[in-house]
Amino acid sequence: MARFNARAAKPRPVSRVTSTGRVLRTYEGGRGHERDARSELFLLAVANFVSQQTFYESGADRDDRFAKLVRELALTDPGWTAGLLGWLRGEGNLRTAALVGAAEYVKARLDAGATDGPSNRQVVDSVLRRPDEPGELLAYWTATYGRNVPKPVKRGIADAVRRLYSGKSLLKYDTASKGYRFGDILNLVHAAPDPAKPWQGELFRYALDRRHNPDTAVPPASSRTLAAHRELMAVPVAQRRAVVTSAEGAERLAAAGMTWEALAGWLQGPMDKEAWEAVIPSMGAMALVRNLRNFDEAGVSDEVAAQVAARISDPAEVARSRQFPFRYLAAYQHAPSLRWAYPLEQALGHSLANVPALPGRTLVLVDRSGSMWSRLSDRSQLNRADAAAIFGTALALRAKDADLVEFGTTSRRLAFGKGESVLKILGRFGDLGGTDTTSAVRAHYRGQDRVLIVTDEQYAYSHHGDPTEQVPADVPVYTWNLAGYRAGHGPSGKANRHVFGGLSDAAFRMVPLLESARDADWPWAAAA
Repeated sequence: MARFNARAAKPRPVSRVTSTGRVLRTYEGGRGHERDARSELFLLAVANFVSQQTFYESGADRDDRFAKLVRELALTDPGWTAGLLGWLRGEGNLRTAALVGAAEYVKARLDAGATDGPSNRQVVDSVLRRPDEPGELLAYWTATYGRNVPKPVKRGIADAVRRLYSGKSLLKYDTASKGYRFGDILNLVHAAPDPAKPWQGELFRYALDRRHNPDTAVPPASSRTLAAHRELMAVPVAQRRAVVTSAEGAERLAAAGMTWEALAGWLQGPMDKEAWEAVIPSMGAMALVRNLRNFDEAGVSDEVAAQVAARISDPAEVARSRQFPFRYLAAYQHAPSLRWAYPLEQALGHSLANVPALPGRTLVLVDRSGSMWSRLSDRSQLNRADAAAIFGTALALRAKDADLVEFGTTSRRLAFGKGESVLKILGRFGDLGGTDTTSAVRAHYRGQDRVLIVTDEQYAYSHHGDPTEQVPADVPVYTWNLAGYRAGHGPSGKANRHVFGGLSDAAFRMVPLLESARDADWPWAAAA
């Protein structure tokens, strides 16, 4: 009998969100599973809109838990934590959590005198991706830790400033409403211009003059945008509407970097049909999506509306905007005109491009319990229940053979046809009260090849055990966590029990990897 020269058994793949084995209670009283610190931070970070209250946790409690986990892991696992923070702001597209996390990372390491791992300067630079974010990070630091800003923070911000500041960004983000203006930040961090950008020295000097001597500040001649903007600002108020309605009005607004927000103030009058039609060609895709109601109320022509529809539904524009799918659902729900319905449906579909087409039979369970109806943030009308329904429906539509189930106190299977609209199917979901996840799995698992549950994991106690125990051990169960609470509804990080998190479709990329017998690493490690 062969002892050594034999084919090894194929190992079962695992995902990185891992349970410790310690039993907790969910907020609904179910038998919960504690996760290790890295897993808890990851799930909290990808679901955390900082300072936003959820159904079970106050915003302050949630933020404290987030900051504590970042500070702990900044010392015990700095490389992993730095990777998480950079990924959050990059592919994860989560701005505030990344900025707060970077500040807490640096503070913990400075307090401890830690020097191993990625530098504090690199971590700060990695989370600053938009020109207004250096000011956001400075505002958080000074509000939390005082005005004595340490050198690594200053140097990281200075690196970002050299990447991000331009004439257009100055016009868009250097406004009087900001606590830290561009000139304040340049003074504080002593950012020298990038030698590879000869125009940046003049721009920095203008930003300083604009802050401290606004009446006499003159934009550099090297910046066509700033020169064109200055020319527009010099037009007498009584003549400005004529500029907008002229044949070259749209071109002049675009050349001057005039945003739709600034245009109303410059006109000192209403944003009527002509004003919108002049600025629409230079608006970004998501600015268009956010203003569909305004376009309708102003009476924008069908011809211009068709141009808007083509932009917002273009696959390349959707990919470039990096918006979460539920942004398009919000626009669909609030746009009064039916002329936006099909373009928004197309855009939503493009935003779900990473949802895989799963083979075999798939059971998809979508949590519609009471706790899922809390809003994603104070600024959003969308809730986790609808976000869950979007992703669950997309998975079911793409899968070869899927059962789509909504659950709460009770559960029911939803009928749908191949090729149906995600938005049309969403109208069939209801509000189902409590969270009896275990019963839902027991009622609808009928030998499918995999089970996927989109939920906040706060299930009620069941004498049958946790939801994952209702499925045979050799069948994979994928939980997609949308809230990031501490206790999970089942074990994870072991064979065939996997947990992902977040509000984008990126997590679903891991499912095919796991099913092809490859371990699914953390997203930033997998992308490296």
